Order: sequence, then C-alpha cells, then structure tokens
Amino acid sequence: MGKKKDKEEKGKTTLGRKEYDRELEKLHGELVKLQRWVVKKGLKICIVFEGRDGAGKGGAIKAITERVSPRIFTVVALPAPTDREKTQLYTQRYIPHLPAGGEISIFDRSWYNRAGVERVMGFCTEEQSLKFLELIPSLEKTLIDSGIILIKYWLEVSPEEQAKRLNDRIDDPRKVWKLSEMDIKSYTRWDEYTRARDDMFVATDTPWAPWHVVHSDDKKRARLNIISHLLSCVDYKEIKEDPVELPERKIGKKYKEKDYPFKLIPEKF
Repeated sequence: MGKKKDKEEKGKTTLGRKEYDRELEKLHGELVKLQRWVVKKGLKICIVFEGRDGAGKGGAIKAITERVSPRIFTVVALPAPTDREKTQLYTQRYIPHLPAGGEISIFDRSWYNRAGVERVMGFCTEEQSLKFLELIPSLEKTLIDSGIILIKYWLEVSPEEQAKRLNDRIDDPRKVWKLSEMDIKSYTRWDEYTRARDDMFVATDTPWAPWHVVHSDDKKRARLNIISHLLSCVDYKEIKEDPVELPERKIGKKYKEKDYPFKLIPEKF
C-alpha cells in the first residue's frame, strides 16, 4: 500500500501553516452548514476512525469537532471493557453510543478493536476475531437499513512516521499521556497489525459500508482530505436563517452591582 504513495508524496510541496489554516477555516464553515442540515433533517451519521497507534486519528477528530457543537458531534472513545461488559454480546456496549436523529457520533476506535488490537494483543481468541469479521457486515447493514449514514476511515501511517510520532510523545509533556504501556507492547508487532488490517479489509470492506483509506504521514493534508471527503458523503444544503442582531440592553439601570471583595486569580500573563 505504501510504495506508490511514497512516490506521490515526493512530488508534493509542504503544506504551510497559513494555507492549512485558510483551507481548514473554509471546511469548518461547511461543517457548520452540515450540522444545521443534520439537525433540521434529523439525520443520523456514524463515523468510525481506525488505524495504528500514532496514525493521527485524534488530530483528525479534533480538526472536525473544534468549531461545531459537542451536543451534535459526539466523540466516543470507550475505555477497556469492564468485567460485566466482557460477558455481554461483544457489540452491545457500542450500541448506546450510536446516533439518534440530529446527531453525529464519531468513534475514536470502535467495535473494530476486535479485529485489531484485541486480536494482535491476545485479548480475544483467533476464533472470536474471525467470527466477529464474519458477522459484523450484517450488523452494519442493519445499521444502514435503520437510517444511519455509516462512514469508516482507516488512517494509514508508515512505520518511519509512526516511530517518529511515538518518540515525540516520549519527549513532549503535553503528549506523553498518549503513550500507554499497550502502545509500547504493540509497537513491535507491525506485521501482526498489517495482517489483521488486511483480514479486516477483506471481510468488512463491503459495498454498503466500504473502508476509506487515508494516507496520514502528512497530518495537515490528511485532516483536510478527511473533512472534504466527509462533507461529500452527505447531500446537505445551506439553511438560510435570518440575520442575528443583538438587542439593546441597559446596564446599571435596574440593578447596581455590589462592591464585593472578589477573590481574583493572580494575573501572571
């Protein structure tokens, strides 16, 4: 998957911060239009993000959600299952987080944990993982038949870029929390994850719920491409609204504020 893409990347110039911000601002405006359309029409959108550790899932999700309402765009990042959840139907704990009308649910990892990290790290048996791959296309067909718009993204990162990003987390106090013990253990299992990815694609890249692959070594381009593609997946229109005007207000006419000894925080900046 990587060689052809490497050649294409060499011919691309670096995307500068100003250009990235300019394009992202345009896309954010379109996401707001999409948000209004989803609410008005009662649409249900479910977006799944998968990929190796360090592939850029979190950054892409943040780029999507930073200018829209968290009440409409909900990010779902479930912790490890509890003892009770381990005895449930595998997909049961994901079902409550699926979108209702007028909602967009974004899964930062999803039920596909069973096809990836659980399989590679031995948290489920090989038989359980293969059974999951056999059954999940039918479940996704049911979701779509119920009116959910399901969009699945796989972020593909090169081994060199993944190593660079994980090393950056070690040295950056803002990012070190992202580097778990599980990330360290899984880092050495590149080939096992590649095999798991390939098996997942073969079994679940269906006509009704295809996988959309994003080469994510260039994080800025990947984020812009993901948002652009996401917008193309929904036939939305701009909803015209009356211009907003702030009403006149009178301050200090009906109530005089008290001279209260507020405890102000130190102004260090």
